[in-house]
Amino acid sequence: MTFRPLTRSIREGIRQLVSRPVYLTCLVAVPLIFTLFFINLMDEGVAMRVPSGVVDLDHSALSRKVTRTLAASQYVDISADYESFHQANDAVRRGEIFGFFMIPSDFQKNTLGQRQPTITYYCNMTYFVPASLMFKGFKTVAVTTAGGLVQATLVNTGFVGEDASMALIQPVSMQIQGINNPWMNYNYYLTNSFVPGMIALMVALITAYTICDEIKRGTSVRLMHQSGGSVLIAVLGKLIPQAVIETVVGAACLAIMYGFNHFPMHCPAWHMILAMMLLVIASQGFALTICCIIPNLRFSVSLCALTGILAFSIAAFSFPVSDMYPEIGIFSYILPVRYYFLIYADQALNGIPLYYSRFYYIALLIFPLTGLIGLPRLKKRMLKPVYVP
Repeated sequence: MTFRPLTRSIREGIRQLVSRPVYLTCLVAVPLIFTLFFINLMDEGVAMRVPSGVVDLDHSALSRKVTRTLAASQYVDISADYESFHQANDAVRRGEIFGFFMIPSDFQKNTLGQRQPTITYYCNMTYFVPASLMFKGFKTVAVTTAGGLVQATLVNTGFVGEDASMALIQPVSMQIQGINNPWMNYNYYLTNSFVPGMIALMVALITAYTICDEIKRGTSVRLMHQSGGSVLIAVLGKLIPQAVIETVVGAACLAIMYGFNHFPMHCPAWHMILAMMLLVIASQGFALTICCIIPNLRFSVSLCALTGILAFSIAAFSFPVSDMYPEIGIFSYILPVRYYFLIYADQALNGIPLYYSRFYYIALLIFPLTGLIGLPRLKKRMLKPVYVP
């Protein structure tokens, strides 16, 4: 067996990569820039002091106390006071604030008269993270205010003392400890999710484009001739240079996260580097499978882009698969980035022995094998290229 066809095919793959800046831009510049951008965006770990407003229709001593308590919250920044609901609602629509806290008229009077006044808060859930933090701040103040009023009523009526009233209001004191991320740092979680997702997306797009572009331009026949008539050698010549480049880029992204920014990693570094290398190969195998099924440039690239974008939600980065609809959650298991995410959770976060993550590593190896099954179909199209616009 001679390696000359393979070396010729690899040289052709390298020549194609350097022929147009878009290839190296997508493989090198985009992942690195995205990593630096995301780390800088989430530098504080979690968004704090969300711009909010307050509508005080009571203007009493009690309502002003509630407003001061709200302004002291670590999640809410009271940037404006409004005279009515409509003014505050217009400010939300203009993007000046993300929500507002509304205190009704006669709030103090109804509170002292034990008539259960209603405090209302509105959040713009279009912006999920800041709205969730703001909702948490609003709810905390509302619950604290309600509990304080109940405690004051019980003490003033003389039924119980101050300590006993606190035991009635909060019989169980809860202490929350964040496992493996006690800082509640969003950067540690989101960056480790979205950066591999972006790498997988770029790899799939470039793989599908470089393979199907040969069929579109009719140069696949020459490529097959240079590869000695072997479609496997022709495909490997394109995929090997891309895999080497993207593995190095992926390792650089890991070094930026774990080395320079000290993200928590409770496993040897090579566990994550191996997972990144397998993610790159699996993404190539996933794109190759699509190219074998649909050997058309426009359709294959569009399908890779669609699945790559949907992976950010279907791969359970922010929503568990167990709580998805079964007909939606099942698609998470055909995405390579899903298994990388499980490896990250097991190895970097939990630091469990590598033995218990072996199935996730094996799952990443299955994707290139599925691509090999469809190579005979791809060979027929490469030998007889037909451009379908």
